[in-house]
Amino acid sequence: MRLLLLALAFAAVALAGCTTTSPPRNPLAEWHASPNHGPRRARVIVLHHTAMDSAEGALRVLQTGNAGGPVSSHYLIGDDGRRYQLVSEQARAWHAGDSSWAGISDLNSTSIGIELDNNGHEPFSEAQIQSLLVLLADIVERNGIQPHLVVGHGDIAPTKKDDPSAWFPWQRLAEAGFGSWPTGGVGLPPPGFDPWAALRLVGYDLADPGAALAAFHRHYRGRDDRTWLPGDDVILHDLQVQLMALPASAPRTDMAQGSIGTPPPDAGERLNSPVR
Repeated sequence: MRLLLLALAFAAVALAGCTTTSPPRNPLAEWHASPNHGPRRARVIVLHHTAMDSAEGALRVLQTGNAGGPVSSHYLIGDDGRRYQLVSEQARAWHAGDSSWAGISDLNSTSIGIELDNNGHEPFSEAQIQSLLVLLADIVERNGIQPHLVVGHGDIAPTKKDDPSAWFPWQRLAEAGFGSWPTGGVGLPPPGFDPWAALRLVGYDLADPGAALAAFHRHYRGRDDRTWLPGDDVILHDLQVQLMALPASAPRTDMAQGSIGTPPPDAGERLNSPVR
């Protein structure tokens, strides 16, 4: 009898495992499986800073239902360069919240989030940046992500976020092949150049123009001005020329549509309370 009970218990565990790993099926239709499919893949990489004092503290927040609500990211990189993975790249982490880039909303469904152990008021360590470059090279290669689609949380949510802060070395990332940066070789913009149109083309949401400008300045000029600065038009013209030169096979906003799961409406926004 005891052996029978043990066998039944093991069978129940096995059945439960099968149930949890099987893809969901709609009972309103007959299931006729097709092999012609694949996992959803991210098309954007979003960088954050934790605004905390340690990677250990950030890990606790990212792994628990903290007081501000559940939040997560795919990766966390410590100040010492140590890399942690918290969520599969094929799953929808809650890091981007209410955001938009190049007209695409719900960035949680189309992006990979990387948290950097930094309080937002100091330079990022050399070990951390080196580790990030290694990780970016790996993620971009495996997922076929266009290298220029590496952006900051402040870029995609300019009215709410400022990470990874004005301290982040975007130029260095661009020199390594990730993100975007003016080349300096394009020259002055032509007569009639519209900087607002160029800012939108780069990807910024202009619902709040001042916030979009502040995010642009933080990324490309290391400051938070909410009005135009001399030279902004030259930078935007340069970025616009780079985007327009992308081959047709590498669209600027090649992002998968649709959600994977349904998180709380503002998931990914709360890390700024205890963490960001």
